[in-house]
Amino acid sequence: MKKTIVFLFVIIFIAQNLLAQETPSREYQIRYQEVMKQTQWWREARFGMFIHFGAYAVPGRGEWVKSNERLTTEQYQKYVDEFNPVDFDAKKWAKLAKEAGMKYAVLTAKHHDGFCLFNTNLTEYKLSKKFGGRDLVREFLDAFRAEGLKVGLYYSIIDWHHPDYPNVGNHPQRGDSAYTKRKFNWDNYLKYMHGQVEELTKNYGKLDIMWFDYSFPGYYGEKWKAKELVRMIRTNQPNIILDNRLEENSGVVANKRAISELGDFDTPEQGIPETALVDKYNNPIPWETCLTMNDVWGYSEQDKNWKTPELIIHSLVNCVSKNGNMLLNVGPDPRGNFPAECVTILTEVGKWMGKNGESIYGCGASTLIRQDWGRYTQKGDSIYAHWLYPVLGDINAKGIDTESVKNVLMLSSGSELETYKTWFGNKETGNLFVKVSKSPQKPNMLDTVIKIEMK
Repeated sequence: MKKTIVFLFVIIFIAQNLLAQETPSREYQIRYQEVMKQTQWWREARFGMFIHFGAYAVPGRGEWVKSNERLTTEQYQKYVDEFNPVDFDAKKWAKLAKEAGMKYAVLTAKHHDGFCLFNTNLTEYKLSKKFGGRDLVREFLDAFRAEGLKVGLYYSIIDWHHPDYPNVGNHPQRGDSAYTKRKFNWDNYLKYMHGQVEELTKNYGKLDIMWFDYSFPGYYGEKWKAKELVRMIRTNQPNIILDNRLEENSGVVANKRAISELGDFDTPEQGIPETALVDKYNNPIPWETCLTMNDVWGYSEQDKNWKTPELIIHSLVNCVSKNGNMLLNVGPDPRGNFPAECVTILTEVGKWMGKNGESIYGCGASTLIRQDWGRYTQKGDSIYAHWLYPVLGDINAKGIDTESVKNVLMLSSGSELETYKTWFGNKETGNLFVKVSKSPQKPNMLDTVIKIEMK
């Protein structure tokens, strides 16, 4: 009798939970499928380059210098006057991105300081005016497309320079009572902002990504007339994908959210989620971690806290193992050169990608449980075991039925590796031990990848 009662309670509990789960509407399902289709190329690419470039490179204290030091537009002007990227060579940038194994790139067309790198007709606050008429954004797009990379533009929807943008959020003159008394015409600012986005999406050929930055409390969604903005963008660029920073809580990992009309992918920043991101119906959603190579996005003369090639590769593998992308930033110096340290790091990453990119491109999460030695990525019937961390003994790809294994190979060379079911008396089921090296050291100290082909 007691067993029957317990059983009934269990059934009731399960039924209540099933009833409590929301069922996605047909409209949501259609939108979800649209997003997954639009982002398919991007989710297969997995690795991109972010480039933060602007007048803030001149003070060399990061892209937030105007806000951090509460500089007025007049005080900031000396950096705008001095900014002259005479060494800028978009072809050189594109070549390095491709050699590093990146498949797409995103450039700041306009950051929060309002200074434009593209030849906009809506303001004189632009580089082309004093750069021999050269349009740096157009040169970037042409060069990266020529290398076969997809292209995107970053555009800040906030603007610390525009006279109709109020001193809210992190505006340099926040808290300035005299500045607050100015008359701000918000509709006029929105007309300007929408107008510049229209220029970018109509005058520069096919764009693959539009990367907006950023919303904050009280300024998100329809405060920006976001629906109208997105409709215009998708009319001009039907196949473009958009980040989620027109939305509330933008840039923050908002797991179990609902995909909206305003963005196609989530944008965690300077960190990697603990698990793959899903919507509130537990469907996987597209996401991308954006990451700096040192501590700031724009150029910093003093910041030498560079991430190692090993950490960058481990971070990329971490993202892909959770169905995510990684957008790795470079901040060129005032003359337009990538810092030498960035070039060195990207060159090393590129060497690894040249041998092991198969374990990144088109890959995603595996159903196998992560082991102490590293992480898995998977593409179809191919499982990639990334040996990242020191381990005693051989690699145990636990959870794989050895009878279903076709081949086990060292990915970088294609050579066969010895495998066996038991090691040192371990006779548990689901063990696939792989002898990778006679040395306790990894053959590739950055990340040794074992390819396991299933039948």
